[in-house]
Amino acid sequence: MSTAIRLLVLWLTATLLLGACERNDPVHHGRFLAFGTLTDISIAGVARQQAESAIEALESDFAIMHKAWHAWAPGPLSRTNNLLAEGVRFAAPPSVLKLMQVSGQLAQQSDNLFNPAIGRLVKLWGFQQDTMENQRPPDSAAIAKLLKANPTMNDINIDGIHVQGSNPAVQLDFGAIGKGYGIDLAIEHLKEMGIQNAIVNSGGDLRAIGSRNGHPWRIAIRNPSGSGTLGFLHISGDESIFTSGDYERNYLWQGKRYHHIIDPRTGYPAEGARSVTVVHDNATVADAAATALFVAGSGNWHRIARQMGIQYVLLIDSNSVVHMNPAMEKRIQLMDESLPVEISSPLIDPEQEPK
Repeated sequence: MSTAIRLLVLWLTATLLLGACERNDPVHHGRFLAFGTLTDISIAGVARQQAESAIEALESDFAIMHKAWHAWAPGPLSRTNNLLAEGVRFAAPPSVLKLMQVSGQLAQQSDNLFNPAIGRLVKLWGFQQDTMENQRPPDSAAIAKLLKANPTMNDINIDGIHVQGSNPAVQLDFGAIGKGYGIDLAIEHLKEMGIQNAIVNSGGDLRAIGSRNGHPWRIAIRNPSGSGTLGFLHISGDESIFTSGDYERNYLWQGKRYHHIIDPRTGYPAEGARSVTVVHDNATVADAAATALFVAGSGNWHRIARQMGIQYVLLIDSNSVVHMNPAMEKRIQLMDESLPVEISSPLIDPEQEPK
């Protein structure tokens, strides 16, 4: 065998072995508790040691974020809430300031259906508790009093690093945006560590970048019953999938179930929807939008989604009717084809609708 042929055989063998390694390259997984739920990290395309170091770094990041944004325990956010109630001008903690700014923008786009200023309502209903045992609905007069006070993000004046509250009823609760913002920060940290293919999944809400060794990430959408799978989406590139559902935190009182997604307009748990799933390239926006569209319900989700720049929406209403826009219909694979489906008009101009 000539030298040239031997070199060619060696090159072909190496190429085939490399291709086999790439196809079988493992996905590294890690899991830890953050934001009151299990957070799963999946990393592909790097060595185990690099993946393990990255997962360890993210666990530390999430622990810091959880402490900074906890509305009910001592920390930067609880201190901020106390000072907002006093109406004094103060320098906001950097860890809280950015979330306040982003929350204000998204609240405005959602017509305040996403409203992180209603922490007192959330607490009144008892949803700040770690357990839902022995919970009961609050007194209607107490709800009416907070509704009359009408706390919104507009009651907070932000001037550079300084903020001041004008409504003592404001109490910030970042439960409908903090997870998304934290996931965005985690993905950026992964990129800084040289990782381009990963999923950060916190309790079913996630952002995925890159691919699974050349194949799209396959994401399951939870059934609004709280168990089982409604359908599947495939993701490659950089996208976030967030779901808000009435099954996440709830309790029974006298035979009626009360869930944690409060409608700021009524002071009571939002009615008309069972779950809402949105897809967006930004986890922060997806997190806030999922809540806003759940509150908007089947009759108003389309308008709010357009205002918030959301291009993929799947809403299950209280009658188990599936509502989605044409772009989402093209992407999702529903497990139960017998479900009634209503397809809306496009969320953006038809010629710009995602393919």
